[in-house]
Amino acid sequence: MKKHNPVPKAWKKKKSSLKKQLMKSQQMKLKQKHTIEQTAQIRKIIPLKNRKTLYFKNRSSRPWKVQLALSFFVLLMFILAIPAMIVAFFGGNLETDIAAVERERDTTVEIGASPFSVAVMRSTVDTVEDIPLETYVAGVVASEMPAEFELEALKAQALAARTFTVNHLLHGEDASSYDLTDTVQHQVYKNEQELQKQWGTEYTEKMNKIKEAVNATKGQILTHNDAPITAAFFSTSNGYTENSEDYWENELSYLRSVESPWDTESPKYLGQHTFTISQIEEALEVELPNDSPLFIELERTGSDRVSEIGIEGYTFTGRDIREKLDLQSSDFEIKQNNGHLIFTTEGYGHGIGMSQYGANGMAKEGKTYEEIVKYYYQDIDITTINEAVPALVSR
Repeated sequence: MKKHNPVPKAWKKKKSSLKKQLMKSQQMKLKQKHTIEQTAQIRKIIPLKNRKTLYFKNRSSRPWKVQLALSFFVLLMFILAIPAMIVAFFGGNLETDIAAVERERDTTVEIGASPFSVAVMRSTVDTVEDIPLETYVAGVVASEMPAEFELEALKAQALAARTFTVNHLLHGEDASSYDLTDTVQHQVYKNEQELQKQWGTEYTEKMNKIKEAVNATKGQILTHNDAPITAAFFSTSNGYTENSEDYWENELSYLRSVESPWDTESPKYLGQHTFTISQIEEALEVELPNDSPLFIELERTGSDRVSEIGIEGYTFTGRDIREKLDLQSSDFEIKQNNGHLIFTTEGYGHGIGMSQYGANGMAKEGKTYEEIVKYYYQDIDITTINEAVPALVSR
């Protein structure tokens, strides 16, 4: 029997080497698998308190910052959008709306009770309004004197306006349907709606000041020999007021000329008007030469206003010239230049009674309304309607 030859030693050695390599390869795979599993387990069990690595910081902080920035942006847009939303919803100007709200917050001064009402012809609408006396006086003060004037001057104006009204009710012309007009024929008057339109956002502040002045003199009037006076007033003097008989026909002892130096500060103190010869002819209803200078003579009152003027043989009073030519004052100078007459005036108004700019000048110097009215109206008293004219109150 033939014996099987044993495996050569070289082959045994090679096989042993292959076996070792195979075992080593398997061990490495097992080791890698174990490492992967161990790593996975480690990742699964890392406590939250230890998650301060860059990986966890980045992932946790970015959403928070984005959310904060987004919230801030939304808030900013909301703030900026509110004014536009208000304007869109309510309409109009935002500043005007805000001012209106502020006015509503202001405390409104109320006018005191009145003893009677005044029937006023409203010229623009041709209707008659029955207006409580004190409300009417407030509307006259607001219309006749600048609200920016000193409070004591406004009080003096309220006293003059109330006295004028009472005197007119007693002695004025008898109109069947009304007592006074709202024009310069008597006293200028505007109601609340008209003044609101005129003053806009300043209405409440200005009207409160005027109502305060009216309330401070409530029911008071000026009297002479226990009777209401003709409480004439005007804007600006030429430095002096006028005696009543030098402009009007009647001499009234309490309407005497007094010095009024404060009026030079008035913006209405000086005025100038230029007319052609033909305009003068038409206004005065005369015929004048056009080819030579006119012959003009002037006479003046004690207050330096023109009492009488002669033009080429025609004679007029200073009042005639002022009213026919619509001049600011009857104190005027005339200059002729190339067929034109140039009138330069000093003062504004008829000049009788209380100067409004003079009253304001006195108030700035610390004078009270009682001192002001007693300066411009001579030998008068301040009394009440109930005492002076009880019959008027009970009508």
